[in-house]
Amino acid sequence: MDYKTAMKQIQKGQPAPIYVCYGAESYLVHSFIEKLTERLIEPNQREFAVTKYDLAETSLDTVIEEAETLPFMVPRKLVIASNALFLTGAKESAKVEHKPERLLEYMKSPADFSVIVFTVNADKLDERKKLVKSLKETDTLVACTSLSADELTHWVKNEADKAGVQFAPGVIDLFIMYTGTSLQALASELDKCALYVGRGGTLTADALDQLVTRSVEQNIFILIEHIVQLQLDKAFTMLSELLRRKEEPIKIMALIARQFRIMLQVKDLQQQGYSQQQMASQLGLHPYAVKIAAGQCGRFEPKRLADIMAQLSDLDYQMKSGKIDKVLGLEMFLLRLAA
Repeated sequence: MDYKTAMKQIQKGQPAPIYVCYGAESYLVHSFIEKLTERLIEPNQREFAVTKYDLAETSLDTVIEEAETLPFMVPRKLVIASNALFLTGAKESAKVEHKPERLLEYMKSPADFSVIVFTVNADKLDERKKLVKSLKETDTLVACTSLSADELTHWVKNEADKAGVQFAPGVIDLFIMYTGTSLQALASELDKCALYVGRGGTLTADALDQLVTRSVEQNIFILIEHIVQLQLDKAFTMLSELLRRKEEPIKIMALIARQFRIMLQVKDLQQQGYSQQQMASQLGLHPYAVKIAAGQCGRFEPKRLADIMAQLSDLDYQMKSGKIDKVLGLEMFLLRLAA
């Protein structure tokens, strides 16, 4: 089942006896466990009712035994087992031996007073395995994967509503561009911004510039956005800021090349009729990164993007061979690009 369906099931008070949360979006995994704990266990009972295990150090047998043991002084118990790598195709390096057949046996008659949550940081489970097939058939797999571009925007807006703040027009997209697509990072930066503007306040572009901590990759996104919008003064200001932070010009050039390569790939896939979600899967990118690239590449013809990639390749050679000053090379590239 997907994350939303699982959450609705929990809110109705109908939890499954077993859940497997998988996917790279750890924020959703933690949120799922938090909501499940709130719904099942009273705050004053959690010390006795919630048990956590790391399957890199603890056997699956121990987890099942815990689930089968009658709860002490509480009506229900929640057993959380992380690092369930035996459900994936990854080679396990842990010395602990797990017996999947033990869980298969438990699934036939699970304890009605326990809920087990397995978590694994992997985008996919190995569906060739009998255990994974059985878990899928019982609809207990919860995908905590990256949100689509529209879902991400909707999620940020909902979190802002909860915090009692709103975004000025167009600033949600700017906030995501500044922060990145990690829900944990977005939640953290939103908390900071909400504290700054206060409940009932409005987040503006100027406030984001002051408050949000941007990575080099996010700054490159913004640098290229300025170029695409023909805002040359802002592009050079951003480049100066990156250099002031002692970022290596070759690294800046490489990140610019990466973004233009993505734009070229998105342009090609657009012409083949791919949706943005399909492009994200094909390119191994977050859907929001594809959305940004799709917007940026709209101002370039494929031949122009190919020419830019050739220019960047030549600049890479000249910078690394010492035939041009690195900073001067970047500035000249930006001037040619804007022209």
